[in-house]
Amino acid sequence: MRKIIDRIKKEIKKIVVGQEKMIDGLLIGLLCDGHILLEGVPGLAKTTTINALSKTLGLEFKRVQFTPDLLPNDIIGTEIYDPVKNEFKIKKGPVFTNLLLADEINRAPAKVQSALLEVMQERQVTIGENTFFIDGPFLVMATQNPVESEGAYNLPEAQLDRFMLKLVVGYNTKEEELEIARRVANNTFENIEKVATKEDLENLKKEVKNIHIDKEIEEYIVDLIFATRKPENYSLESIKDYIEFGASPRATIDMYKACRALAYLRGKDYVSPLEIAYIAKEVLRHRIILSYEAEAEEISADFIIEKILEKVPIP
Repeated sequence: MRKIIDRIKKEIKKIVVGQEKMIDGLLIGLLCDGHILLEGVPGLAKTTTINALSKTLGLEFKRVQFTPDLLPNDIIGTEIYDPVKNEFKIKKGPVFTNLLLADEINRAPAKVQSALLEVMQERQVTIGENTFFIDGPFLVMATQNPVESEGAYNLPEAQLDRFMLKLVVGYNTKEEELEIARRVANNTFENIEKVATKEDLENLKKEVKNIHIDKEIEEYIVDLIFATRKPENYSLESIKDYIEFGASPRATIDMYKACRALAYLRGKDYVSPLEIAYIAKEVLRHRIILSYEAEAEEISADFIIEKILEKVPIP
């Protein structure tokens, strides 16, 4: 089954140059039934990547552009009156799909965020008096602009916690960008083929659950999370005043699942501290609520996570 992962990556790379971490993050989300938040400036192949992933698996893909005037009904659907039959009928929204791209999510108002929250957590939608379940697989990949951008706002903490990973997407290298320019200018992108099915994806998920985690590694995961809540217990007094609230229990769950999926993607049958170190920032950076002191001194969540990784003993 691992060969399927290689085939999926090979197909995606037909049109996506570089961005390995973003591709791995999407695959981890799919294998663990998690949602992914991507932060980065426009033009970094975010839409192209998730669209390519949907084609390799034959999954349905929809994209919603989030704007300040967006309404909850534009996302989940609404009831429409039929004058001929004298009754209301349901028109389902774009969330009824397998892969949903919520583009520039932090430009939308709070009501839209709340509507998306139910879908992400419960995998269901309430329209009027009716409740509809979303068929799996279901993955929300939301993109957001850096908060410093005009018209962009911080997402509510409750919604951020629903995202399994937050990936910060950077620019390509010079060599990768030259390759992109050549491909676009010469129109040499290859067509993506379907190389796996929903059944294959379910089998991959089962194999990920069989990845072994030692008890010491499990305790290491919990220690990292607790260090964000009680840093003084881990000789981290220097960062105590920078943390308003530490990571939630969802962080422990997502770290546990994500490190197994990452080990699987790397061809291993067990989890080592290397996987945890690689994925820690992605799991935690959006879940640590910084204090006023941290913001005043321009201390980032990534800095705090680095300090925790340095101090918590590795098994």
